[in-house]
Amino acid sequence: MQISLPDAELQMFSQHFPIEIAEELFHRLKDNIPWVQNRIKFYGKESLVPRLESWHGDMGMSYSYSGIQMKAKPWTDELLEIKKSIEPIAGISFNSVLINYYRNGKDRVAWHSDDEKELGKNPVIASVSLGAERKFKFRHKKYKANQLKHEILLQNGSLLLMSGPTQHHWLHEIPRTAKPIGPRINLTFRVIKT
Repeated sequence: MQISLPDAELQMFSQHFPIEIAEELFHRLKDNIPWVQNRIKFYGKESLVPRLESWHGDMGMSYSYSGIQMKAKPWTDELLEIKKSIEPIAGISFNSVLINYYRNGKDRVAWHSDDEKELGKNPVIASVSLGAERKFKFRHKKYKANQLKHEILLQNGSLLLMSGPTQHHWLHEIPRTAKPIGPRINLTFRVIKT
């Protein structure tokens, strides 16, 4: 399904993985990925990133954001299985993936764009969601916070493709929620330009 927003190319596949497969992948990743909780510097103050992370990819790949430098860990069988299933849809061969583990509703990711120089001019980001559903919010960079925004629900087993000019014009976030909510794993597959 195409999501119609100005200055963006967004496609949503709400049931890319059937529930049983999504559940199995979630548990395999939760148990087998070497999760870390990085520290981030924001306005000179250091704090823990409010989620767990892991960076995987082809040998020699590195990635940095907000002062955090990551060297790619090897692909696992689960990651290669997911990668193989999304590449024909995306029409691109991904060389890396950033995995976020949201343990509960307190874990989040703040407003940002995936526009680091390593990702190139119009990056294709394939976002796979496993586990608890979470809100995913968009906000246009040019307009005030409440003028041009959009919200979607990322369901268990869903695939969201963000491409074209999306990262130039839009910010996105997974907000914190006070509701009791289960854990979620999100995988954002990317191409790092070397």
